[in-house]
Amino acid sequence: MRIAMIGTGYVGLVSGACFADFGHRVCCIDKDVAKIDGLNDGVMPIWEPGLEALVKANVQRGRLAFAKDLGENVRNADAVFNAVGTPARRGDGHADLTFVFDAVREVAKAIRPGTVVVTKSTVPVGTGDRIEEILHEEGVTDVSVASNPEFLREGAAIADFKHPDRIVVGAEDDRAQEVLKEIYRPLFLNRAPILFTGRRTAELTKYAANAFLAVKISFINEIADLCEAVDADVQDVARGIGLDNRIGPKFLHAGPGYGGSCFPKDTLALLQTADKFGVDQRIVRTTVEVNDDRKAHMVDRIAAAVGEDLTGKRVAVLGLAFKPNTDDMREAPSIPLVNGLIERGAEVSAFDPVAREQAEKILKGIEFASDAYEAAAGADALVIVTEWDEFRALDLEKIAEALRGKVLVDLRNVYDRVEAEEAGLAYYGIGRGRLEPA
Repeated sequence: MRIAMIGTGYVGLVSGACFADFGHRVCCIDKDVAKIDGLNDGVMPIWEPGLEALVKANVQRGRLAFAKDLGENVRNADAVFNAVGTPARRGDGHADLTFVFDAVREVAKAIRPGTVVVTKSTVPVGTGDRIEEILHEEGVTDVSVASNPEFLREGAAIADFKHPDRIVVGAEDDRAQEVLKEIYRPLFLNRAPILFTGRRTAELTKYAANAFLAVKISFINEIADLCEAVDADVQDVARGIGLDNRIGPKFLHAGPGYGGSCFPKDTLALLQTADKFGVDQRIVRTTVEVNDDRKAHMVDRIAAAVGEDLTGKRVAVLGLAFKPNTDDMREAPSIPLVNGLIERGAEVSAFDPVAREQAEKILKGIEFASDAYEAAAGADALVIVTEWDEFRALDLEKIAEALRGKVLVDLRNVYDRVEAEEAGLAYYGIGRGRLEPA
């Protein structure tokens, strides 16, 4: 199959490279000239494990190409995937569909009859209907419009694409179903379940899935707060409930709150859709509020560990990306944490294995270190914010020697209290028993 992928962001580039690896001929298209020139030179615009090698291999085999213009690449395609960004609008949090609809209008100028137009971006319910209307307004009628939401985890996107839990396709006609079934046919060898639904159902499925996972995260974070009040251990609580097959262990890890490109944006977009149709989503609304409060209160935890007055205190932060194995800083818990520390008079040194370049665009007035030990040097506290693998085996005695204040605030519960205390550190985790003030 010939595929045109509009957008070379996280979703578009990963999806395009994986489709090419299945044997399809894929052209990824983007108006960003610098990005396309970089990709043609082998420079990845995002950091994702295994992506550079996958792109290079399929470019060499002639199955993957990059272009700035739609034109011929759309005209020759059996399917055109729309994977442009849908950022949250300022003010109301609703998904901004400007780029999606602009891309559809551009596609309409070149598309041929019989092509399937597939929305890969995360979009509100009814977007597919509007795309169909736009195509008709542009004089295009003999095409199919489908929804095929992505379910990729940053840091594990290639494995998720090739070994998915499910493939959701929202289609209103047989032609769209048959084309997408053929595109995903290589995955049938792995017995990946493919679910065919209506377009609106597919669009809502993506939002519902992310909202449910956000609920799990906020739930276990609130249980962690209760654990601290009653002197219990949230990790044991999480294991105890996660062993129940009806609940499962995933997304039951207490921490500083969720971030990233999906959960914050998608929960807000779901609430906007619900408001539009007059349906109150109280659980999701509360989840958003709980998460916002949690990220804002992480500075208070550090202050409780080193003394309420942070003026002149030096805090070392390990991990800036919103999760490991990515350089994505969107809605990262580190942002309100670092900014809050600075606002309260603290000095901040920070280290992230990958995200420094992105972090430098967002976080001002901090020092960037070359490793964890340099970040810890002379600090009153070391704070683990992102659980990168290399932070799981730190030499805690060396950390203790480097620190001035001997305080470890472990917002990801990477370490055991006894282990940290034996190294000479005062340990503060999340939901690991009663918190004692400094």
